[in-house]
Amino acid sequence: MRTIFRLSAVLAVFAVAPAFAEGTAEQKAACENDAYRLCESAVPDPVAIEKCLAAQISALSADCRSEFTGGASAKKSRKR
Repeated sequence: MRTIFRLSAVLAVFAVAPAFAEGTAEQKAACENDAYRLCESAVPDPVAIEKCLAAQISALSADCRSEFTGGASAKKSRKR
């Protein structure tokens, strides 16, 4: 019984993980152009795209960068 429960838990984790890697509609809208511009070789792998964009954060558009920083840069630019 425990084996079945453990197996079910592991399968659930693997089923949910791709959904998290896909990103929200807002993240896609903000970063899609940057992904094609800076990380074309990573497309269509969402995990590889995220890693590539994170590695080039200084080259990202303001909207995409704010998705990576939790909106901090967008809030700063609005206050000015």
